[in-house]
Amino acid sequence: MWIDPPNRRAFLARSAFGIGSFALAHLLQRDNLLTASPGKPGENLPFDLTARPPHFAPKAKAMISLFMHGGPSHVDLLDPKPELTKHNGTDYNGDVVFSFVNRASKKLFGSPWKFAKRGRCGTEVSELLPNTAEIVDDITVIRSMHTGHNGHEVSIRYFHGGIAGVTGRPTMGSWIIYALGSASQNLPAYMVLSDPGGHPVDGTSNWSSGFMPSLYQGTVLRPQEPRILNLDAPAHLRGDAQRQNLDFLAELNARHLHDHPGEADLEARIASYELAASMQTAAKEALDISSEPEHIRRLYGLDQKETREYGTRCLLARRLVERGVRFVQLFLGGQPWDSHTNIRTGLPSICRRTDRPAAALVKDLKQRGLLDTTIVHWGGEIGRLPVSEGEMNDTSGRDHNGQGFSIWLAGGGIKGGMVYGATDEVGHKAAENVVTPNDYQATILHLLGLDHSRVIYHQNGREQRLTDNRPARVVKEILA
Repeated sequence: MWIDPPNRRAFLARSAFGIGSFALAHLLQRDNLLTASPGKPGENLPFDLTARPPHFAPKAKAMISLFMHGGPSHVDLLDPKPELTKHNGTDYNGDVVFSFVNRASKKLFGSPWKFAKRGRCGTEVSELLPNTAEIVDDITVIRSMHTGHNGHEVSIRYFHGGIAGVTGRPTMGSWIIYALGSASQNLPAYMVLSDPGGHPVDGTSNWSSGFMPSLYQGTVLRPQEPRILNLDAPAHLRGDAQRQNLDFLAELNARHLHDHPGEADLEARIASYELAASMQTAAKEALDISSEPEHIRRLYGLDQKETREYGTRCLLARRLVERGVRFVQLFLGGQPWDSHTNIRTGLPSICRRTDRPAAALVKDLKQRGLLDTTIVHWGGEIGRLPVSEGEMNDTSGRDHNGQGFSIWLAGGGIKGGMVYGATDEVGHKAAENVVTPNDYQATILHLLGLDHSRVIYHQNGREQRLTDNRPARVVKEILA
């Protein structure tokens, strides 16, 4: 006598043989068990991770974003300003929008650190970034980023979701996975490497799929081992026990197919659940850096306390894209670049933590032949003002500045050894070849073979785009 089994969703949710939540979401969508957004047939791309062709031949296949929450001070790192140094301590005669009016000052604050021309290209880089200085011939420094907003969250959402300050929108990673699907059948297409110090400012919105199905959101890895919980089956369920569980699941599938004739092909259905086993193996292998040679571990700074944690995540990012993950993000807990006070000690500290691993990632990708097809992004949501926040003394800092700041890009069709755009003579406002987050997004999608205006998701009767029909240009000048 047949006893009605529990439904498969409940079975998977309770099963103890280590599928893992990220694998479960992947398998359920392939089995058409995830709720689809309402819409007319043909409006949206299929809600699955099947690899889809780009609009045109891409330069890049994957992207790694090293997002620096808090607003790195461009005038102290990547945008030297001799005039700012020359007029240090004098009053700035331009208009300034302060975020912290009670600490407002119009005293120009020249950088305490020296800049020097580096590489064959001669790009000037601060002494705080000695390792970035070693890769200047492989990167483009954009010195004219502009959000027009000084707040953290408002600018973060502009960078990630396409509209300043608006929540509930898919992030760029979600749009890319929606448009292109997955290049790997064994790992999630969009992965987030989180920080031991906690989530970045604005939390899970940084990798949300917004109004798209949750299938397209970032899969977050834990900041310490094990990075995926319950990936292995308990000892008593391994081997034959796990095989029996999978066989039982196949039997449930057969029952389901019998009761619902005309659904997806049985073999494909069973294969989708068998994928759980291969994910177990693939994820463990991808996240195990024990096989990395000593010279690679040193390159990323795993031999140093200050760089070990961030270096490990940068190394994992390389291993993930090497294995077909399409979009990887690294975040820092809170907003450590938010230099309102004590910039003379705070800025060197966060640079020491991140500079060596970030440069190592570019070097490692290049030596493996992966840089040509992998975009690397480094930068925050805003910059810092050229005036002092508070009194001019050893505890001085800099307030927010979304009017002009710097980021850098490498690989995946980006020119190396280039500086693009400029801020004014003291580094306050973008003055030449202004680049907005929408321009940045259009450029990244272009490198991945996508026309940003043609990546459309229909929601609530409206055509949604990452750039939301706002002015957005591909910055062709920085493309190789």
